[in-house]
Amino acid sequence: MKKSVLFLLLGGCFASVWAQRLPTEVQQAMRLADIPASATAILVQEVNSRSPKLSVNVHKSFNPASTMKLITTGAALDLLGPSYTWKTQAYITGEMRGDVLRGDLIFKGSGDPKFVSENLWHFLRQIRAKGIRDIRGDILLDRGAMATKSFDASEFDGAPEKAYNAGPDALLLNFKAVKLQFSPDGTIGKARVAVDPPLEDFSIDMPALSNEECNGWQKKLELGVNSSGVGFSGTYDSTCGEQSWFVHAYWISNDQYFGAAFKQIWRDIGGSFGGEVKSGSSPASATLFAEWISPPLTDIVRDINKFSNNVMARQLLVTLGMDPQGQPATAQRGARAIQHWLAEKRIAAPELVIENGSGLSRTEKISAATMGKLLSVMWRSPRMPEFVASLPITSHDGSMRKRLNDTEVAGRGHIKTGGLRGVRTIAGYMLAASGKRYIVVHFINHPNAGEGNIVHDALLQWVYENG
Repeated sequence: MKKSVLFLLLGGCFASVWAQRLPTEVQQAMRLADIPASATAILVQEVNSRSPKLSVNVHKSFNPASTMKLITTGAALDLLGPSYTWKTQAYITGEMRGDVLRGDLIFKGSGDPKFVSENLWHFLRQIRAKGIRDIRGDILLDRGAMATKSFDASEFDGAPEKAYNAGPDALLLNFKAVKLQFSPDGTIGKARVAVDPPLEDFSIDMPALSNEECNGWQKKLELGVNSSGVGFSGTYDSTCGEQSWFVHAYWISNDQYFGAAFKQIWRDIGGSFGGEVKSGSSPASATLFAEWISPPLTDIVRDINKFSNNVMARQLLVTLGMDPQGQPATAQRGARAIQHWLAEKRIAAPELVIENGSGLSRTEKISAATMGKLLSVMWRSPRMPEFVASLPITSHDGSMRKRLNDTEVAGRGHIKTGGLRGVRTIAGYMLAASGKRYIVVHFINHPNAGEGNIVHDALLQWVYENG
C-alpha cells in the first residue's frame, strides 16, 4: 500500500476517534451530573465546514424537547415567508339599520397564534367605529380553517390547568388562558383576585390569607375550577405580595371562552348584544365587514423561540398544514409539509417524528445530525437573519437569560433550549473566541437530565475557547 494512501486512511481513523472524544471539561460536568455519554448526543461543527469538530452519537434518535421548535420555525420561515400574516375577519349577514345590525356577526379565524385580548379589544373598536352598536342576531365563530376535534389538555402531563396545554384553534384567543392577579388585602383577610381578560359572569372565590413563607404559593392555593368561575380551598400567603398565575381555561369550551371575552369587551365599549355565541360557518351571502391582521411571521417566530411558546408552535405547525384546496388544516398535514421541505433541502431524516411541532411531547424524535443539518441550511438561507435573531442570546434574553452570566460566553451564543422530565437539550450557534461561528447541538435523555444545564454550559464554554 502506498504511503500516501496509508496516511489518508490512518488520518481519517484518527480524525474519527478525535471527533468522538469528549472534551475533559464536558466529561467532568457529566460526571458531576451523573449522566453517561451514552445518554447524550453532541455535534459541534463550524458553519462553513462539512466536517464536525466534535461528533458523539449524532445519528441516534433523541427526544429534542423544545429544540423541535427550530424545525417548525425554520420550515415556516422558508415555506411561508417572513412577512406572512394571519387574518381574523368579521362578516355580517342581514341588514344594517342605523347602528343596529339585524343579522349575525361572524368571526372567521385563520389560526393567528397571537390573537390576544388587546387585539380583540382593538378589533371590536374597529367594528364599533364602522357603525355597529346593537347586534340583534347571533355571534357565529367560524373555525373551519383548522380541523376541529376534541383536545385532551391533560394527556401530556395530567395538568390541564397549565397554560402550555392549550390546543390548536383557528380562533384561538389569548392562548385560551386567564391571568389571575393576586393582591393581599389585610383589611378583609383575603387576597383580591383580578382576571384578565375580563370574562362576563365569571365568579371568583377570594382565598383567605395566611402568614406563612411564600414558598410554593400556587400549590398552597389548591385551585378549583368550574364553568362559572374559580375557587380556592387553600390559602394565600400575605408575604407573597402581588403575584400572577396564568391558567389554561380548560374547563370551558373555546366558544364559551371567546364568547365571555367578547360580551365583556363589547359591553365595555358601549355595544349591546342579546343573542348567542356559537360555532358556525360563513354563508356565501355574508359580507366582509372588518379585518384584523396579525403581526408578521418574523415576530411570531421570535416569540416561539425566545420564550419557547408551545401553544404558538402548535398553531404554526397546523398553519403549515393549510390546504390550497380549502380542506381544514391539521397537524399531520403540517408535519408532512415539513418532511417534504426537508427532503427538498436534501436532509434525510428517517428518524424524525413530529407530533405537534413544539417539543411538548414524549413521542417527537430527532437526531443531532438532522438538527445540525437544519441549522446549516438555515445559516445559508435568505431567512438566516430572521431565524438567528429569534434564538435566545446567552445571558441576555429568553430561556438563556440566566445562563452563563459573567462569562466570556455571554452574548456570544444564539441558543435554543429544551427541557422535559428526563430531557435537556440545546441547539443553535456559538461565536468562538477565534471569530469562527459554530453549530452546536447537545441532547441529553436521561433520568438525571435535570442536572444537564451544567453539561451544556461546559460544552458552550469549550466551543468558545477551542473553536
